[in-house]
Amino acid sequence: MTDDQRLTHGVDLETLEGFAEHAAADPEAVQLGLGASATYEGTCAHSVAKIDSYELGGETIDRETREYTVPYGGWKEVLDAGGWVGATDRMEPIEAALSALAACINVGITINAVASGVDVEHLETRVRTDFDPAVLFNLADIGEADAVFENLTAEIDVDGDDLEADLIDEWARRAPVYTLVSLAQDVELTVEHSRTGGGQGLIDDG
Repeated sequence: MTDDQRLTHGVDLETLEGFAEHAAADPEAVQLGLGASATYEGTCAHSVAKIDSYELGGETIDRETREYTVPYGGWKEVLDAGGWVGATDRMEPIEAALSALAACINVGITINAVASGVDVEHLETRVRTDFDPAVLFNLADIGEADAVFENLTAEIDVDGDDLEADLIDEWARRAPVYTLVSLAQDVELTVEHSRTGGGQGLIDDG
C-alpha cells in the first residue's frame, strides 16, 4: 500500500492512528487550553474579538499567524429601530455561535468518519434557532434566560457509502461545540472595574 493510498480527506491515516494511540496512552499530553477576548469599540454592541495563542499539553502555542480578529455588532434593521445612528450591519455573536456549532458538527462527523474508514462525499449542516431579546434589553427578568432560545435545530445533509443515521448522530454529538451549547456549563464570571466618576449608571453593580 502506497503513501497516497493512506491519505483521505487531507489526513494521513497512519499519523492519525499514531496520534490516537498517543492520546490514549498519555491523555494529559493532548489537553487543550483555549480562549478569546473582545474589546469594546465605543459604539454600543460593537466589539472586536481576538483569538491568538492556545495551550497544548501545558505548552503555550503562540505565533503571529494565529492572531485572528473578528468585528462583531448587530443587525442593521434592529439597530436602526433601536436608535443607533449610522447603523451598519455586522455579524452578530449569536450567529457566530450558530456557525461555530454547524462547523463543529462537521468536525465531529468527518474526524470520526476518517478514523472509521467511512467516506463522506457531501456534508452540510444547517443550524437555526428562534431568539427572544427580552432578557437582553432588560424587558424580562434574568431568571427567564433559559427561555431566550427556542427550537434550536441542526439539520445534517450527508452523502456517502456505508453511512448510518444513528452513527452520524453519534459523531455529531461528539463535536466540542455541541457539548458547549447543549450541556450545562459553569461559567465563572470575574468582574474587574475602576470608578472614574460619581454618576449613577443604569446598572447597579453593588
